[in-house]
Amino acid sequence: MLKNLGWRAGIASFLVILALVYLTPSLTRDLPPWWSSMLPQDRIHLGLDLQGGMHLVLEVEAAKAVESNLERVVEEIKHDLRKEGIRYHELQRQGTSGVNLTLMREADVDAFRELAEESYRDFEVSALTPEGQQRFPVRMTLDAKSREQIMKLAADQALQTIRNRVDQFGVSEPDIRPQQGQRILIQLPGIKDPERALELIGKTALLEFKLVDEDHSVEAAVKGEVPPGSEILYKVDVDPDSGRTGKVPFLLKKRTLMTGEYVTDARVQIDSQYGDPYVSLSFDARGARLFERITQTNVGKRLAIVLDNNVYSAPVIQEVISGGKAQITGRFDMDEARDLAIVLRAGALPAPVKILEERTVGPSLGQDSINKGFKSMLIGGAAVVVFMMIYYGLAGAVADVAILLNILFIMAGLAMFGATLTLPGIAGMILTIGMAVDANVLIFERIREELRLGKPPRAAIEGGYSKAIVTILDANVTTFIAALVLFQFGTGPIRGFAVTLSIGIVASFVTAVFMTRIVFDYLYVQKRRSRISI
Repeated sequence: MLKNLGWRAGIASFLVILALVYLTPSLTRDLPPWWSSMLPQDRIHLGLDLQGGMHLVLEVEAAKAVESNLERVVEEIKHDLRKEGIRYHELQRQGTSGVNLTLMREADVDAFRELAEESYRDFEVSALTPEGQQRFPVRMTLDAKSREQIMKLAADQALQTIRNRVDQFGVSEPDIRPQQGQRILIQLPGIKDPERALELIGKTALLEFKLVDEDHSVEAAVKGEVPPGSEILYKVDVDPDSGRTGKVPFLLKKRTLMTGEYVTDARVQIDSQYGDPYVSLSFDARGARLFERITQTNVGKRLAIVLDNNVYSAPVIQEVISGGKAQITGRFDMDEARDLAIVLRAGALPAPVKILEERTVGPSLGQDSINKGFKSMLIGGAAVVVFMMIYYGLAGAVADVAILLNILFIMAGLAMFGATLTLPGIAGMILTIGMAVDANVLIFERIREELRLGKPPRAAIEGGYSKAIVTILDANVTTFIAALVLFQFGTGPIRGFAVTLSIGIVASFVTAVFMTRIVFDYLYVQKRRSRISI
């Protein structure tokens, strides 16, 4: 028994030391240099309700992704029609349902149907009633399954893109998760500049390269005389003297020569001559070839760099640009250039996002929540400690030590798993304190029953633990399963509660059953005390 007791005491001591090691980085930032190379550095992270920050619920306008997909299909059909020699009057997207096409020859209807069956299997082709001898309308309807798939992929891609942007923005422990109906929940604890973060998250970041229409008058286009195949976009210009902002109109060709899908890297650079920041782009191999061909065929023309329908710059192509490099210049400050580089690296959103809910929690409110949470834990814990000592004597003091160890293990577990402590998490911690006391109460009452039967202390302790452990294990297992379900299907605050509760259940079982038994065995088995203070 003595040898067995020594092993158990060694395991208990190891667990306590391990918990202190994991908890130390959360208690102090002044760690010695050797600590980082040998011992864990993970800290307990505070959630949004404790640290302050931003809470957002976004909705991905996935129907826009369907429209974009249909626009690309229209361009592909135009290419295929020219390739196959099929003549048409009109080809345009019809909302989000499909594409309308008007052919010029009745014989081409069957030819187009064969083309669509081979290349556009997501569409159902139906020939409509002819409108005269040279108008044969055809409707291509996107099937419902493909439409839902496009919308789902758009929501998934938006989630990943936003996550990449937030990670590069530098927010620690962000909580970004999908919800029903193409919605995305975003929680950014400790965010210092909510407006900048909101602009970064919601920016569509559709990068396009378009030629400037220099054959027509910009002034006439602004007055409403926009030539076919062109459009008016604006560049925001800041007067360096007065600081006032204005909009400079540009008449651009509607056709997009190249998009940002080929961008592999975007970095902020500083202009060596003027000291202004600009964004340097790198393209993949296909993008480099495409950009080289664009500049080769348009030397002497102006190429506009457009982001989200805003012109950033429109330089003249002086020579062929090879090597897959480009620059976006403008009157940026460093934060604007850095944010632009972030959204270009992370990629464009496949569809715009709409803010459904926005809340900002100040750090003072979070600190107040921390103070109230820990105050309630201290008051409740103190009441339990006093009650246990009065009602159970020395055995109650042993249970009180187990409660303190239970809190230590919970905090160390949060640090070890990199979990986030939330206000509901503090509630879970208080609940596990009550569960730990409940386990000790069951054990102590069983021991009292054994003593009433006239059994000696050693036999009473053995019988009390063996009879109570089944009930304790059953209660802990069922509660642990409930905590896992809450963690799997719950949202942020509920998951915080579930994490703390799960760690607390394991910790309370170890302290209430394993560690208190070590103390009892030492006092009443090794020391052979004849009377139990219970």
